Parts: sequence; structure tokens; C-alpha cells
Amino acid sequence: MFTYRIIPLNEDEVIIWFHGDLDIEITEIMDEEILPTLKPFHNIDINLSEVPFVDSTGIGLLINLIDSLKKDKVQVKIKISAIQPQVKDIFDIIQLSDILGEELFCS
Repeated sequence: MFTYRIIPLNEDEVIIWFHGDLDIEITEIMDEEILPTLKPFHNIDINLSEVPFVDSTGIGLLINLIDSLKKDKVQVKIKISAIQPQVKDIFDIIQLSDILGEELFCS
């Protein structure tokens, strides 16, 4: 089961924790809940510490989320943090940092 928690740190900065698998099951949640909630913020930390599995659909959703958050914003800083080793391996295999930019990924 997938859940998420959003903690605004101030009017401009937010942390979102994903809990559970990033897969096709979260498509609706991502489009209808997460994206609209994150749009007003300019500093976004996507914490994946509780994400044990990501499939191709989940990677697509993550790419779409980041692209949508960057769209029409001159200054937005997004980082992906606390990536579990098995998820990081998948990101490395598909070279996700080349697609999204190395600056998004934090240890």
C-alpha cells in the first residue's frame, strides 16, 4: 500500500515522504493529489527512504512529477533524497540522473 506525507517547512519549502512501492497503483494519487499540493512550492524534497520498489511506471510518474513541477517555473529546486539501495540500483541502471540531472539526487 502506498501512502505519502507532506510537511511544509515554510511558505516556499516542503518535504514529501513516499511510503510504499512506486508503481501503476499510484497514478491517480500522483496526478490528483500530490502534484497539485506541491505546485505552489519552490523548494521540494522528495524523500524515498520508505520506498522499497520502483517499476517502470513509477519511474515515469516520478519523471512526470518533476517535469510538471518545473514547468512554467523559473526558480524551482527539487531534490530526491534518502534513496534505498535497491531503488538506487534501478535508477543507476536506467541512468535516471542523466535524464533528470545529477543535481536532483542526494545521498
